[in-house]
Amino acid sequence: MCYDVVVIGAGPGGLTAGIYARSKMMNTLILEAGRVGGQLTSLYPEKGVHNYPGFETVQARKLSDRLYAQAESMGCDIHENEKAVEINDGDEELVVVTKSGAYHAKSVIVAIGMGSFHPKRMDCPGEKELEGKGVTYILPVKEELVDKRVVMFGGGNSAIEMALIADDVTDTTIVHRRSEFRADESNVSALGDSNIRTVMGASVVSFNGKDALESVTLDQGGKVFDVPADLAVINIGINSDLTDLKNWGIDLTSEGLVKVGFDMATNRFGIFACGDVVDYPGKYKQIITACGEAATAVINSYKFVKKPYWA
Repeated sequence: MCYDVVVIGAGPGGLTAGIYARSKMMNTLILEAGRVGGQLTSLYPEKGVHNYPGFETVQARKLSDRLYAQAESMGCDIHENEKAVEINDGDEELVVVTKSGAYHAKSVIVAIGMGSFHPKRMDCPGEKELEGKGVTYILPVKEELVDKRVVMFGGGNSAIEMALIADDVTDTTIVHRRSEFRADESNVSALGDSNIRTVMGASVVSFNGKDALESVTLDQGGKVFDVPADLAVINIGINSDLTDLKNWGIDLTSEGLVKVGFDMATNRFGIFACGDVVDYPGKYKQIITACGEAATAVINSYKFVKKPYWA
């Protein structure tokens, strides 16, 4: 079988691409190296998303589930835990190679987000030893937070939104190494209206405890003190691996991201891209941006494959 389009990646951008492709009756395969959902499910599944149109607030995991269900219901073939290794040129087609097989396609949309990723670590004493024993990089479900003393680290939207979730059921402190948060003003305002304690301009000295986390030692401008804690949630960014792009013959920017035109086309014939993996002047990484780019990528993939009279 030769698919009209193979989408590589099943985050919000990839799933949206699948939905739009099926609305154009394109035979569609979505390949995901891990679990469907991308960063939504892998890094902050409990996070509330407040700026996705149509929802006042929606849990990241639930947003992913809805996109997944819609793509599946529209007839997308979706393969989890199947990593794309090569994108080769065939006879008037493209061949996407995975460890499980090879898939023939008339077009490809690359929507791998930040590729293979893992949370950034602080590399502080006690962090490695207490990982899984109170030190974590993903906020547990709310039921597991009840009556715990939680210390959140980070200054972006994800860190503040996770802290606001935890604040409903537990004693919460957020620590940021700078004097100002970099999050959206609405999140900073909500933080100010909450019961969350903030510790600004502070760095971590150590995570303390023997069999479980007991406290965190902080240094705030030379003042060293302990904060009692049962759970430390570190949310200071991610390290990503996009080396696959170099093997796919796609032109990249100086940042190692995919160069695209206004039509989301790459330098390779029949290959388009969308989401966090692409870069262009004025790029703003948001879920809604990835979804919009996905729609553009699909429309131009459709024109490339079907060659309608109006294109």
